[in-house]
Amino acid sequence: MPMYQPNGPRRAADLKFDVGGGGQVLDLETAVKDGILGGGGGLVCGGVGAEKLDLKKMIEELESIEIPSVFICPISLEPMQDPVTLCTGQTYERSNILKWFSLGHYTCPTTMQELWDYSVTPNKTLHQLIHSWFSQKYSAMKKRSEDVQGRALEILETLKKVKGQARVQALKELRQVVTAHSSAKNTVVDNGGTALISSLLGPFTSHAVGSEAIGTLVHLELSSESKTCLMQPAKISLMVDMLNEGSIETKINCTRLIDVLMEGRDLESEIASSLSLVVGLLRLVRDKRHTKGVLPGLSLLKTICSHESVRSSVVSVGTVPQLVELLPSLNHECLEIALHILEVLSTVEEGTEALRCCAKTIPSVVGLLMKVSETCTQLALSILWAVCKLAPEECASVAVEAGLAAKLLLVIQSGCNPTLKQRAAELLKLCSLNYTTTTFISKCKLTRTIQ
Repeated sequence: MPMYQPNGPRRAADLKFDVGGGGQVLDLETAVKDGILGGGGGLVCGGVGAEKLDLKKMIEELESIEIPSVFICPISLEPMQDPVTLCTGQTYERSNILKWFSLGHYTCPTTMQELWDYSVTPNKTLHQLIHSWFSQKYSAMKKRSEDVQGRALEILETLKKVKGQARVQALKELRQVVTAHSSAKNTVVDNGGTALISSLLGPFTSHAVGSEAIGTLVHLELSSESKTCLMQPAKISLMVDMLNEGSIETKINCTRLIDVLMEGRDLESEIASSLSLVVGLLRLVRDKRHTKGVLPGLSLLKTICSHESVRSSVVSVGTVPQLVELLPSLNHECLEIALHILEVLSTVEEGTEALRCCAKTIPSVVGLLMKVSETCTQLALSILWAVCKLAPEECASVAVEAGLAAKLLLVIQSGCNPTLKQRAAELLKLCSLNYTTTTFISKCKLTRTIQ
């Protein structure tokens, strides 16, 4: 929906109109008098007659544009297409004010004055102004779009011919155009740009070319055929190298592109089990200077861990203690993903053992129970269950000392789903095995509740 910015009274006569964007500001009366806003044949912008343009279509396509407040209906806060004025001098969209009347209201919605005349008068001057303003903006937008599409085609032709630094510059300009204009994305895809850019990636591609090429590809809609092409080992190997050695922007782009390529596909073992890929992702998510890489890094790591065959390899490079170390610093979205990864890794023996051996696992995870979200609580309980079940005498005692028993009682008494409560009850029973009843009750710190 177009953005509405309040700019004072909603009277057509108060509007100042910037002609052609050149700084010549006119009020409505002068603009109409001098014929700038129509009169004879209507405003013509970019060779397109205003009267030939559909107002509804223009309003829909001109999204996120700041619209003068006088064009906005006070009832719907949407641009008016058929403005009508009441006897109070207030103007509304015809359909909105008629609906207001049909509901039994006989007052002016803005002033709440009782109406002495229920007729509505078409505000032709304001309608013409609205149409002219949107025509001007729409025509300018279309012209910019056509210019951008033409430039995108020119760059694609250039890429077929140039090499070296010239290729880097062409890719850089194409990336900028594609990033800024959605129409350019479609033009590139429709004219074979995806295949052309993908062909530039290979074992002998420089990181300068690869960085710009990948920075463009992450903004394009990739077909199944394009994904298959990009999944070639040599291309993936280049992406992994740049993930480990590139700038932070390049690392993030490589991560996002690999995640898109792996989405919904059976991973080839040499890609999924790439230790260099996992190591690069761990470096990305642990980079305290550039926190923008945390979410995409964790998202790709989650995708990789969804394949059971590679989980042991992921654990072998120290993933578990590094993620546990990160937990206190993560926002809610990243925290859920990190816990999901740890929970998945706890399903393999190596993962559970790594969680048990990490001194911060139990206190960090216990602290997250009933603190962030039900999803986090569920994942945390699953992790704690795996660890405590592996070594109940050692881990259950540590968990209770960290306050687990009290947290479990809160889960059981909360409005969480029954499955979650059942898991909490089972874990509470496991934790109580090393204690007498009196001692365990004291550890729970909720004596009254238990009694």
